[in-house]
Amino acid sequence: MQSNDFSVFIGRFQPLHIGHEHVVREALSRTSHVIVLIGSANVARDPRNPFTYDERVAMFRKSFAYEMANGRLVVEPLDDHLYSDTAWCAEVQNRVKRVVLAAGNSPAEAKVNLAGYGKDATSYYLKMFPEWENIQVDSQYGTFSASDVRKQYFQRIPVVPRSILSTGVAEWMDAFAMGDEFRTLLAEREYLDAYPAQWGKGPFVTADAVVVQSGHILLVERGRLPGKGLLAIPGGFVDPGERIRDAAIRELREETGIGDAKGQIPPAMLASFIDDSRTRVFDAPNRSLRGRIITHAYLFRLPERRSLFTVKGGDDAAHAHWYRIGDLTADMFFEDHWSIITQMADL
Repeated sequence: MQSNDFSVFIGRFQPLHIGHEHVVREALSRTSHVIVLIGSANVARDPRNPFTYDERVAMFRKSFAYEMANGRLVVEPLDDHLYSDTAWCAEVQNRVKRVVLAAGNSPAEAKVNLAGYGKDATSYYLKMFPEWENIQVDSQYGTFSASDVRKQYFQRIPVVPRSILSTGVAEWMDAFAMGDEFRTLLAEREYLDAYPAQWGKGPFVTADAVVVQSGHILLVERGRLPGKGLLAIPGGFVDPGERIRDAAIRELREETGIGDAKGQIPPAMLASFIDDSRTRVFDAPNRSLRGRIITHAYLFRLPERRSLFTVKGGDDAAHAHWYRIGDLTADMFFEDHWSIITQMADL
């Protein structure tokens, strides 16, 4: 084992289970350092990503306190880049380079290995870094996954499966189940479970309005499940017989009441603000937990002025406000709306 060899293990760890721990320990036995990159570090809580980055770091400390204290195991955040694999790869490479440098090694001389086991389609990243060697680990713990843990956990009587969780992680989840965050996530999980029976699984077509003016963006606060309290782009489902572009304008007016000194802005004037060159489809298969929802986003460039257009919440939006773009972070947003904004507004 050299002092300049590193293993990289990427996952969401929602939650950390003994299968993950097995990979980490195998990597520690083969290389001097292990870098764990915790994915989806920048998203708001939802039933698929219920635990924050800091909470998942705490889980690792429960199981690897000694290795983290002596620097052999380094845990770092990894943001989602839902619509750019290139940006995601670049962040992985940069995170690893910084850890290698901090350990006193030259990135050009350090040997980097990618650790993991190809259990399903979510492990496609193992093929995305040809410059690194692979450490393939065969899981000795059967076929369970973190999604199985979440399915048992988010119930009215939560089950913490101790057979596949280390003691510290299980105790942490016992405590979490007693709090308000658990109750909110459970309510959302129940809503999403019932959604297909009422509305079907899709595919559905929606339209979203990315509205910018004088360094600000127009957002709504969701007033109901799913994502109650999170920020979102004005938008919604396309009505039968309605053009998608018209749906974006209708939803913008219904949810924000956008107006000027003369009153609510008419549809034709709003349409004149659309930058057609920036219209884009966002169709990541897992962008919504409600089902297969494909959205069309329209960029509205409003005239620059010191007094922003007036807005007020309406329809299923609790509030509508202008936000300074520089004050926003990904964990404030519903579903993939931050990713849409970064793509549409060139952030």
